[in-house]
Amino acid sequence: MAEKPIWHPERLAARLPFLDARARLSAATRSFFTARGYREVETPCLVPVPGMEVHLMGFSTRYRPHLGRGRETTLWLRTSPELAIKRLLAGGAGPVFELARVWRNGEVSPRHHPEFTMLEWYSPGADLAGLMDETEAFIRAVCPPRVGHAGVETDLALPFQRLPMAEAFARHAAVPDLLATVSPEGRGNAAMLSAAAGVALREGEDWEDLFFRLLLERVEPVIGRECATFLTHWPAPQAALARRDPADPRAALRFELFVAGIELANAFDELTDAAEQRARFAADVAERQRRYGEGWPADEDFLAALDHGMPASAGIALGFDRLAMLASGARGIDDVLWLPLGGLGEQHFEAQ
Repeated sequence: MAEKPIWHPERLAARLPFLDARARLSAATRSFFTARGYREVETPCLVPVPGMEVHLMGFSTRYRPHLGRGRETTLWLRTSPELAIKRLLAGGAGPVFELARVWRNGEVSPRHHPEFTMLEWYSPGADLAGLMDETEAFIRAVCPPRVGHAGVETDLALPFQRLPMAEAFARHAAVPDLLATVSPEGRGNAAMLSAAAGVALREGEDWEDLFFRLLLERVEPVIGRECATFLTHWPAPQAALARRDPADPRAALRFELFVAGIELANAFDELTDAAEQRARFAADVAERQRRYGEGWPADEDFLAALDHGMPASAGIALGFDRLAMLASGARGIDDVLWLPLGGLGEQHFEAQ
């Protein structure tokens, strides 16, 4: 017998407790940030550049000026509101937050959905330590004291662990000094990392590939379990839009948060140097082309905002659907979405 459609009364009724919990979470989130003086913003979903992350795939469409204005061009559904929100910071809008609908092509799993909600907030004058304090307070304010997923439970009453990436690799990945495999200029040495980890490089594997292999296989499975964990001070080749650590430029002022074994958030002490960000974007564009043979140019309007002057800030992107899973006890992301996969049905995404 064919499975009932996702909108069927029986299937919707089974999800309603989780969806009601999600609604309460949305209200609590807005209350938390407005009480702290944040302004809620709404930035465009349809953008000229979807984001600058090398490994994220976007959804594109064509703008056609049938009313006579503009020119035909490619536009994208955003993968994050980050670049838009930072333009608002440059304009003087912060501190701000957004519950943003975002899209990432090809991402379907119990923890991934091609269309999902990202909670992002940015605070001028904040640093990474202060942002960790605020994130910890937020999670405790909107979640029950214990949360779990796939058999892993986290006690949110325990202090959140702050674990530097180099210490995590030394403790769990048998790499005594991760940052020794990174040059002062921020380039990774794959041969040094493979020797330190005691593993052979796979064909075509570079430093970044091996770094993520070790992170995914050895580190992530054992952190953020009994207590929530901030994985901090990422190696400089993974700085993205974060500042490098003034105390050690081989590391970046970045953290990810893990709760109940789930990667929940990614945060930066924001890079405000337009020249350095332009150079990083150029490298990202080239790397995307090398790996995937496609892509898009750098976001010039964002770089113009940095040239104008963005205040020193810290900001974070948190997967709101994953947070709703934890807060409600849902088994998977589909339980906290009103119409998973846009109502097309799961079979639409199976191999044809």
